Amino acid sequence: MSVRNAAKRFTSVMTAAGLSLALLMPAGPAFADAGFRQWVAGFRAAAVQSGVSGALYDQAFKNISDPDPVVLEKARTQPEFTAPAWDYFDNRVHDQSVAVGQQMARKWKPWLDRIEARFGVDRYVLLAIWSMESNYGEILKRDDVMRNVVRSLATLAYADQRRAKFARTQLIAALKILQTGDIDESHLSGSWAGAMGHTQFIPTSYQAYAVDMDGNGKRDIWNSIPDALATAANLLKKNGWQAGKTWGYEVRLPDGKKFPSGSKSLSQWQALGVVRASGKPFKSGADKATLKVPDGRGGPAFLMIKNFSVIKRYNNADKYALAVGLLADEIAGYGGLVQDWKRPFTKLSFEERQELQKRLSEHGLYDGKFDGKIGDGSKTAILAFQAKAGLTQDGYPSMEVLNWLRKK
Repeated sequence: MSVRNAAKRFTSVMTAAGLSLALLMPAGPAFADAGFRQWVAGFRAAAVQSGVSGALYDQAFKNISDPDPVVLEKARTQPEFTAPAWDYFDNRVHDQSVAVGQQMARKWKPWLDRIEARFGVDRYVLLAIWSMESNYGEILKRDDVMRNVVRSLATLAYADQRRAKFARTQLIAALKILQTGDIDESHLSGSWAGAMGHTQFIPTSYQAYAVDMDGNGKRDIWNSIPDALATAANLLKKNGWQAGKTWGYEVRLPDGKKFPSGSKSLSQWQALGVVRASGKPFKSGADKATLKVPDGRGGPAFLMIKNFSVIKRYNNADKYALAVGLLADEIAGYGGLVQDWKRPFTKLSFEERQELQKRLSEHGLYDGKFDGKIGDGSKTAILAFQAKAGLTQDGYPSMEVLNWLRKK
């Protein structure tokens, strides 16, 4: 199973989570804690039967006596809305993520050379995945985000009916990771849903793909950048990555022409009038490709070849794979989109979005981090300011809103 396909189940079935938790969790914290401890004691036999040492199980749960309330809250409140294309990509492919990626390409060049030679996976794709998954490791430094993986998965297995089967499988895998000695229980940290390390692998995917690239005897995706990037490269290679090939091409479509669905060779697409947006020729006309227009015919269009579908083995979503590809191209210096997204406002730079958050905070409307990422908190604050200023309430992080804030 790929690193995040199974984990995506965590965020795709949220509507009944609150009800299921209410049914499963007995009333009152004392009773809830007792119920959880009883579950932990009962699950020990299943873990031992699966090959986990009883002594290791006891050690892993030694300081865990109650469910993690943050995990339960995250499980209840994960958003279900589908963000427009510009919203998704603006938060992931921007000047800051490109600049840091280029710095990391220089800093880790000797290791990237070795990883690329061993696995045949493009270094810039690996850097883009690192950015997408953990902001080049910055997220691992945040105590408000990182959780104890054993406790998180036990919490979900105990208190969340919809995720219980998945969480039990991942919990046993996490315990087996401890048993290998690659990491100890005090450092086995991850997201609320159990995704671990710089490149965010769920425990079963770690078991399948983890690599000791730096040769220290441990497959340490939490502390070793070479191990983390090589593990991501191993996943892509084992799922069919084609060395020396790109992920796809931005293209221009002839006006008014309809295209049949399905895969065709790049030469066939070109015969239908589809050409690269950059004006350059396709590298190999024999490559099979599928047409994607994620923002409709008025937005950018793409021909996706095999490596695009391989990236989706990391996270089975077109937007994710496209963001990885676009960010990788910009880190590599190939430039950004020729045709921009259909954005209904003037786009802000990363630093301008941080300024927007800071100014909203000064107005008492925003209490989050000044991280340049426009999530629900930022949008709610923008809406509140727009209402206060008598502007159209659309929640867009626009230059127009920033200019109004600068005047106040």
